[in-house]
Amino acid sequence: MCPRPTITVHFASTLIVASQVVFPLTEMRYLPVVLLALATSVLVWFVAREIRAKAPRLLILGSSPMAARLIEEIESSRHPRYVVAGIVADERPATAAPVAARWLGPCDRLTEIVERVHPARIVVAIADRSDRLPLQSLLAWRVRGVVVEDAAAFYERLSGKIAIETLRPIALIMSKGFRNHGAGPAVARIVSLVVAAVGLVLVAPLLAALAAAVKLDSRGPVLFRHERAGRDGRPFALVKFRTMHPCAEATSEWVVDNIDRITRLGRWLRRFRLDELPQLVNVLRGEMNLIGPRPHPTSNHALFMKQIAYYEVRSSVRPGVTGWAQVRHGYANNLDEETEKMRYDLYYIKNRSLWLDMRILAETVGIILFGQGSSEVRRPSPSRSALVPAPPRRRVGEATSIPWLASSPRVRSSAGRS
Repeated sequence: MCPRPTITVHFASTLIVASQVVFPLTEMRYLPVVLLALATSVLVWFVAREIRAKAPRLLILGSSPMAARLIEEIESSRHPRYVVAGIVADERPATAAPVAARWLGPCDRLTEIVERVHPARIVVAIADRSDRLPLQSLLAWRVRGVVVEDAAAFYERLSGKIAIETLRPIALIMSKGFRNHGAGPAVARIVSLVVAAVGLVLVAPLLAALAAAVKLDSRGPVLFRHERAGRDGRPFALVKFRTMHPCAEATSEWVVDNIDRITRLGRWLRRFRLDELPQLVNVLRGEMNLIGPRPHPTSNHALFMKQIAYYEVRSSVRPGVTGWAQVRHGYANNLDEETEKMRYDLYYIKNRSLWLDMRILAETVGIILFGQGSSEVRRPSPSRSALVPAPPRRRVGEATSIPWLASSPRVRSSAGRS
């Protein structure tokens, strides 16, 4: 968002008062500095306003659920990269529909609408494109410089995740990406081994101090070993510092069901992700990489295979100590949130590269240093409620319109954390 004029004026006046204290106006040689600072503040405000006013205008073709999702994604951002000019669809959406207020007209008037709103990009979000696309109009505007893009591809690039609800297997088969062979994965593996070996040496004193603190804080073992599903679904024992009180009864894997079991020290360890440091040993043993999808408990693996679309693709790479879904979403507390994290994981697997790994590593370091965004699930802005109505509460096991989003009985285990 652009700074408001009142904020800029307030800042400028404060700057002048401060300058009078530090540099009395009797010292006329400092006056140019004060004036330059004031002029710079005003210039920054005008430039920010112009940049916001010139954000590319976006025209969405179709009123499908993907259209509503795109609008939510754009307008929930603190710094929107696009301005939604409106929706073009054959039929006016129902009044209660989230896209109804943005309807500009039917598809056969596309040329007239484009001439009126001047979009820089047209995003095609029509579910059934067999004979409903205005191909001639789209082609005419495409050759005249207006970008025409598929909604799924645009959503992936904009949000950093893949909309698996609209994804067809042929789209994954024919798409670019999924570079799980060659030099890239080999370099990632070498970097993971080097960082894990060096990291264990450097943080050895910290590991010893944390181990002593865990032992003194509560009863139970220092380390917690949990069976997780690795590459190709092979189980392995993940090692981490214990952050919960041991319990004799079986509990669910969701964090929300185990809040009362988290120790005093465990809350801090989880917030700064320090409980994950022992997993560098898993990296050296070849069970994990430094970057990759987080390994799920084996007790949940079979459930997720049945309930989450394309979940088997997740097992095609080594799991990681940290990952794209971890820094973008955080912990998951139910099946729907696990599905949301799957959207990020699928994006990572498709677009994995050394650059993306470095970005994930940098964001992870930020979480460790500041402890923000790691201990809670990130949620969209309040604008989402106006665009995409929240799904009604469902009974356990009740089916939804999307089979892989159906609720299911909670998995029971003694792990207490997913």
